[in-house]
Amino acid sequence: MEVRRDDYRLIADEISTEITAGRLRAGDRLPTQRAFARRRGIAASTAGRVYAELVRRGLAVGEVGRGTFVRATTGPPGADLPLAEPSRARVDLELNYPVVPEQSALLAAGLTPLLRPDALEAALRQARAEGTPAAREAFAGLQGNGGWHVSPDALLFAGSGRQAVAAALAALVAPGQRLGVEALTYPVVKAIAQRLGITLVPLAVDEQGVVPDALAAAHRATPLRAVYLQPRVHNPLGITLPPARREALAEQLHRLDLPAVEDAIWSFLRPGAAPLAALAPERVVLVDSLSKRVAPGLGTGFLVVPPTLREAVAASLRSGAWLPSGFALEAATRWIGDGTVATIVAAKRLDATDRQRLAHERLAGQTLRADPCSYYCWWELPSPWRADNFVAAAARAGIGVTPAAAYAVSPRSAPNAIRLGLASPPLPVLTQSLDTLARIARSAPEEHLE
Repeated sequence: MEVRRDDYRLIADEISTEITAGRLRAGDRLPTQRAFARRRGIAASTAGRVYAELVRRGLAVGEVGRGTFVRATTGPPGADLPLAEPSRARVDLELNYPVVPEQSALLAAGLTPLLRPDALEAALRQARAEGTPAAREAFAGLQGNGGWHVSPDALLFAGSGRQAVAAALAALVAPGQRLGVEALTYPVVKAIAQRLGITLVPLAVDEQGVVPDALAAAHRATPLRAVYLQPRVHNPLGITLPPARREALAEQLHRLDLPAVEDAIWSFLRPGAAPLAALAPERVVLVDSLSKRVAPGLGTGFLVVPPTLREAVAASLRSGAWLPSGFALEAATRWIGDGTVATIVAAKRLDATDRQRLAHERLAGQTLRADPCSYYCWWELPSPWRADNFVAAAARAGIGVTPAAAYAVSPRSAPNAIRLGLASPPLPVLTQSLDTLARIARSAPEEHLE
């Protein structure tokens, strides 16, 4: 079959066919990318994308210093190939687990020094909320956005980003008190607030993010104790506060004498945007983690905490049993220091941009809201579709999507929309799924009744 030389997906399809037909067998070493490019008459960068595509499909694996090999698979022939229709296996467009090719190989290489008996013994000791001096120095560098300098002494650590959020909220808001949040917010925060006995107060959001006057009005009606916000790459809306809005919000925090928890877990996708904490460092507890930035299984959370709140947040981490894993903290410190995290983050920024572009291409004509650098998009559904029956129709097609009600503080007033998580499926599967969703949106709801 003749293919366009620049179409890496079609070239990957050819190699996939050779693998599933048995002409390339498990364990076979593929040519170097440079040799492959010469043989095919394509650019080296295109060859790199072909190999990355094979890794995404689960057909190949890269090993640092050795090359790329055909991967052993227990699935049926063709299981990892693009399909004409989604398979019966559920495609997850709800949870977002970004993983890039050769990520595991990069992480494995950085673990070697940690496996020496002396280093391993130290890493397996009980970790403290304050971590280690090396960890504080390394993690402080992850938040150097927009000219903001983070002091290593401001760092505290948790077992995960969720635990870090829970610890910050528990330290700032007592049971029965009120917490202001964007009207559409991270669902886990809703669950944490319920467990802690915190009352959530929805704050109006426009195309630039949370409205400062809405914050003031909610506080005047019945005083808030704190605010939880996602100023950068908001989940699910993808909004990043522009500078003027960020400054106005910081002014309101000062004027109202309110502390805030800034969720920065997706902020690595927008490196140029300064955090809210840079404008109100004495009022904002910034929370971040490595689960999205590096790997789902490395959920180490960290907090940048003002000096006046440091002891309260540290006590919350200890009393909640939300302390970090010593081994994970030491491994992450090494990965940050040797540049592995920076390499993975750079690859994920490109991957997110590619997936976002794909979503807009496949869902052309639909009303989407998203940051072009993010791993998710907000889809305002066309009439006569409602979020509930669209979610049901997608589920019958084997695709999981999230209704707006999951994010709404007041579910009864949830908009008629869904969120699509773009990170988890391989690109061919994502493409097929988006095409299926587009077909569903163009049809009538009654066509999908059981």
